[in-house]
Parts: sequence; structure tokens; C-alpha cells
Amino acid sequence: MKSIFKVSLLAATVMLAVGCQKEEAPKAETAPAEQVQAEAGKTVHFKTEDDKAAYAIGVSFANYLSTSIDKPSEIGIDLNKELVLKGIEHVFAGNPEMSEEDTRAALESLDKRVSEKMQAQAAEKSAAAKKAGDDFRANFEKQEGVTKTESGLLYQVMSKAEGESPKDTDTVEVHYKGTLIDGTQFDSSYDRGQPATFPLNRVIPGWTEGVQLMQVGSKYKFVIPSELAYGAQDTPTIPANSTLVFEVELLSIDNGTKTAVQ
Repeated sequence: MKSIFKVSLLAATVMLAVGCQKEEAPKAETAPAEQVQAEAGKTVHFKTEDDKAAYAIGVSFANYLSTSIDKPSEIGIDLNKELVLKGIEHVFAGNPEMSEEDTRAALESLDKRVSEKMQAQAAEKSAAAKKAGDDFRANFEKQEGVTKTESGLLYQVMSKAEGESPKDTDTVEVHYKGTLIDGTQFDSSYDRGQPATFPLNRVIPGWTEGVQLMQVGSKYKFVIPSELAYGAQDTPTIPANSTLVFEVELLSIDNGTKTAVQ
């Protein structure tokens, strides 16, 4: 799992700031009040492009810093914003209360804790998805017309046909819809408005096996266990160890001599 703090702006900025204490900071000049902010409304006035750039750096850093602080709270690590601001204030004042070594150690420890919590949550989520998939398949298997193959693939014929069946070396044209077991749709050729075409031996094993059972013109429903789908791979739309449900319509086979629905 990738670290979210090793290259974060938070870590980089704090380390840079701590390093700056080794250099003598020049005394700040007091700018005229009208150049910094109006007395009424506290509106910042930008007299030069450098003023705008300086303010923009502050806004950009604050936005990123806020995200860096809030993100760990989602996994139970609460970072005190007041202490974060204190650290920045102390560094700019030239008197940080942590050494560069202690700062690095604290950030590395935070990174380790975040990584461990994320891994634990991912494992818990994955185990829950596997159990839910096992239960779903057990119930689906009891439905009328459902067949289970030796590999564990489940299928149900929704619409029969007498056409040709493909081999795993063929290219097929299909319409399909894919959902999670809770009905959440993650893909659909119907929604895209055009069928999908692909070599049958270059898709997930559940598809390679299942579509070979079909005939041109037929429509099947497949319930695919995670080991015949994406396994422990976690994606934004398909959680790790997910059982997948597909409705597939076989439109044509191309094995040098194209066979299509008549």
C-alpha cells in the first residue's frame, strides 16, 4: 500500500520549515496597513503580482493542509489543527519546539499508523465482501434454472437460442450489464449505446468460461465468484473479493468467418 504522507506537502513543508531554522531569518519589514488589508472588512489588497503569488501559495497550502489533516480522521486518527498551526507559527518565528530529527520521526510514525489502519480496514472490507458474495451465490444457486459449473461459476439462461457457441480463441460481440450483488451497476454496454467486442481469452476467467456456454442470439445471467473475477484487487467501482453479476447477450462470433444473430 502506498504511503500517503511520505511525499505529502504537509511533511515536505514541515521538514523544509524546520530546516530553515538553521539559517538566520531576516527581520520582517512592516508594510503599510493599506498594502496588507483594509481596516474595514479586512480585505487583502494586492499591489503587485508577487503579492498575489504569495497569497495564492498560502491558499493552496491551506487547502492541501486541511485535506491532509482531515483525511486521517476518516480512519480514526485525529490531528489537532491548533497544534498544526502552532507548529507553522513557531517555525516561521524561528523557535520550533521539535528538532528536525524528532519531526521526521513523528511523521514517519504517523505514516506507519495510517498505513496499518488502512490495511486493517481494507482486510475487514475484503472479508465482508467475500462473505456477502458466498451468501449471495448460495441463495442464487437455489433458484430455478441455475446451473453451477465445476469452477464455481453460476449461470441462468434468460433467453435461449440455437446459434453457434464460441471457443476461447474467438472474438465475440456482446451487449452486457455488470452489477455488484447489491445491484450497484459498474458497467453497461447498453448505456454506452454500442456492443463490446473482445477476444474471449483476454477477459476475466468467469467470462471466458461462461460465454463459451452461450449460443449466438442467447442471453445469460452469470454470477461470478471473486476468484473467477478480480479476486483481491480493489478498484474504485469493484471492491476486493466481490462476487459479480452479469447479464450477457451474445450477438456474434468472429473466428475468421463471422457468425451473427440472424
